[in-house]
Amino acid sequence: MADEKLVYFFGDGRAEGRADMKEKLGGKGANLAEMTNLGVPVPPGFTISTEVCDIYYKNNNQYPDSLKEEVEKNLKKLEDLMGKKLGDPKNPLLVSVRSGSAISMPGMMDTVLNLGTNDEAIKGLEEMSGNKRFAWDSYRRFIQMFGNVVMGVVHEEFEKILNSQKKKKGVELDTELTAEDMMEIVSACKKLYKEKTGENFPTDPRTQLWMSIDAVFGSWNNERAIKYREINEIKGLLGTAVNVQTMVFGNSGENSGTGVCFSRDPSTGERHFYGEYLMNAQGEDVVAGIRTPESLDDMKNEMPDKYDQLVRIKDKLENHYKDMQDMEFTIENGTLYMLQTRTGKRTAQSAVTIAVEMVKEGLIDKQTAVMRVSPAQLDQLLHPMIDPKAKVNVIARGLPASPGAAVGEIVFTAKQAEEEAARGKKVILVRIETSPEDIGGMNVAKGILTARGGMTSHAAVVARGMGKCCVAGCSDVSILNDSECEIGGIHFNAGDLITLNGTKGEVIKGQVILVEPEPTGDFAELMKWADNIRKLKIRTNADTPGDAENARKLGAEGIGLCRTEHMFFEGNRVDAVREMILSDDEVGRRKALKKLLPMQQGDFEGIFKAMDGLPVTIRLLDPPLHEFLPQKDDEIEVLAKNMGVHLEKLKKKVESLKEFNPMLGHRGCRLGITYPEIYEMQVEAIFLAACVVKKNGIVVEPEVMIPLIGTLKEFSLLKDLTVKTAERILKEKNEKVKYLVGTMIEIPRAALVADKIALIADFFSFGTNDLTQMTFGYSRDDAGVFLTEYIDKGILEKDPFQVLDREGVGELVEVGIERGRNTRKELKVGICGEHGGDPSSVEFCYEVGMNYVSCSPFRVPIARLAAAQAVVKGKK
Repeated sequence: MADEKLVYFFGDGRAEGRADMKEKLGGKGANLAEMTNLGVPVPPGFTISTEVCDIYYKNNNQYPDSLKEEVEKNLKKLEDLMGKKLGDPKNPLLVSVRSGSAISMPGMMDTVLNLGTNDEAIKGLEEMSGNKRFAWDSYRRFIQMFGNVVMGVVHEEFEKILNSQKKKKGVELDTELTAEDMMEIVSACKKLYKEKTGENFPTDPRTQLWMSIDAVFGSWNNERAIKYREINEIKGLLGTAVNVQTMVFGNSGENSGTGVCFSRDPSTGERHFYGEYLMNAQGEDVVAGIRTPESLDDMKNEMPDKYDQLVRIKDKLENHYKDMQDMEFTIENGTLYMLQTRTGKRTAQSAVTIAVEMVKEGLIDKQTAVMRVSPAQLDQLLHPMIDPKAKVNVIARGLPASPGAAVGEIVFTAKQAEEEAARGKKVILVRIETSPEDIGGMNVAKGILTARGGMTSHAAVVARGMGKCCVAGCSDVSILNDSECEIGGIHFNAGDLITLNGTKGEVIKGQVILVEPEPTGDFAELMKWADNIRKLKIRTNADTPGDAENARKLGAEGIGLCRTEHMFFEGNRVDAVREMILSDDEVGRRKALKKLLPMQQGDFEGIFKAMDGLPVTIRLLDPPLHEFLPQKDDEIEVLAKNMGVHLEKLKKKVESLKEFNPMLGHRGCRLGITYPEIYEMQVEAIFLAACVVKKNGIVVEPEVMIPLIGTLKEFSLLKDLTVKTAERILKEKNEKVKYLVGTMIEIPRAALVADKIALIADFFSFGTNDLTQMTFGYSRDDAGVFLTEYIDKGILEKDPFQVLDREGVGELVEVGIERGRNTRKELKVGICGEHGGDPSSVEFCYEVGMNYVSCSPFRVPIARLAAAQAVVKGKK
């Protein structure tokens, strides 16, 4: 390792790094190098690679032997280039020390600005700038930031000193304080630093530098960074890089400033240069929401030449990277510098719009556009919005920081949010302003409301990335304590309901009706491109005509799973099911089933109509019969009275149906074999319905699916029953309906003997919920007790009930497909477990050659996009 380069310089129009070196230099370092090579004005500096972070943690927080020498060599190069020296009392060089991992983690790791300031260097800074107030303001900021980031002194303690001085002088803004005020604040901050740390504030610039480098590397594994990586499933990175960069000062006077900008609107995707800036300020002032920033539109009027230069740089960077850019800039005494560019985080709506617009502009092709939107992002577009017909009581307005709508109970801290969400509550997190420590609470909240902050504040940026509804900078919010607030002059307690409209920036009293959106415009265009690319068909899991219609609107190409048992719980039809269960013989059971027949037929007619011309896979009864009976004594007593059955008889029946492990018990095809009349009634209902709708001009394609098959003989018996019943009905009605009879592969044994089952099965549908349960030996209902710990300890990477386990369950799926198609080459194969809507599982289904995936209606667009992306990835 000693011979390998660890530090990379950038400056004076040349850089040792490039944009494609993100794994080594982190996103920030790689892009600073790239901008330098493009001739964009970037303050010079150097980047310590992510490999050092990796070594640092593997080597008990020790650096490689060669690092100090490399840092000194690059620091000397920086000093020579700038004509300044770190700590020089006459011409001091000040630097920033910033983090930067390969994948952007905004606000999660640490930054130190104005490093190199001490009692001697401050004199040189005063003289160089001719601005005493600026010099002491920079010193004050450095002590605060260093004290907090490096030594762990609570930020609010320093803020109290600043606020106390403002109160003492009767001013509201930091910029109204004088140089003498700043000197007093610096003295008080040093005193606080010593009180809290037991040490004097370090004056040696190299000590400051290495302590800050330690802190940035240390922040890779701070609580909020770990949580962010967990939430965003960021894995496999070496660590963070450290960027040491010459300071440029946005707080050096009235012709200086700092800002954050996006080459397009990150909320809507509109091709509009979007951002905020503050004059006489440093970067943290913009994102922290301490002062309310101005719009870039104002900059166009106030500083037209700087605005025009910024527009030219924005266009250059967007055309170079061919994606929307999130940039930070500083103007120092009228000179513009770019401090960062990165691919901008955006809402789902914005991601879709930008992808489509960039294709139309000729910047990217359709395959690239399809890859630009993550399937998970589409969830944002499929979430509820406020019903336009609803009467709403808008009590306050803020900034529309992240679109969508949310209803929930008020909580005031991240901890409260996590606790209440764990109890199943829907919550709205209300804060003065959010900070990175709030990441856990923000993740579980349905929406976020802040009293302070702009469109580029922490709350806004993180909410957009998460797809959370957010209203920011609502000045009518006053938080009284951890359990009370006032919004628009109205008093609220923790637990009170409010509604947020993130699209309009509105706060609404109480609960408002939300409606589901319908895909149109750019969304429809992107989905059309995805559909043209993908090979997999996308079906839906739907048990009602309403679900089927909804799924079809969202692009479903058929039903891959219709669970007939769900129909049994509608209205009073469960009474007929219970009558059937309580019958002593087949005659009694058939009598009860006769009552169910027209109900089931009606259900199937509705579903066939909704899916006119598309295949509908109907699973025959699967759950054990005890699920249809009450289990508590008082409920059994009520049922016995209502049904006119002796209480003891009913209790005995309930007791006789109890099983030690019902998921492995008398269910699925086993019910069909012991009570064939149940399956016979269901098949009758299917084909009677098919005949009725066919006469009405509906094109019907029923596929009868027999669940829980483990042997060829089980399937053979039940296929015979199905075919005989279907043919009898079709003959009676003098109709011809093309149909298939297949099975779910959800028992490991079925996958292993798939070659035999395929002799007579028309299709396989992998029921990966049960297949996962039986392969792992985990009970779906009980595994939650330990799965979180398994994931935390690295035993499992992800919950196997959410993301398909490729190594074990996936191997069985591959075996089942291979053996089945060895017998029947054109065997149709799909998946109908919950995994059908998970993007990585969809990719696996494409890789192993399935014909379709089936998922819940609102995950259909996600599966469509994931299927297209799987094709594009396969080509790469």
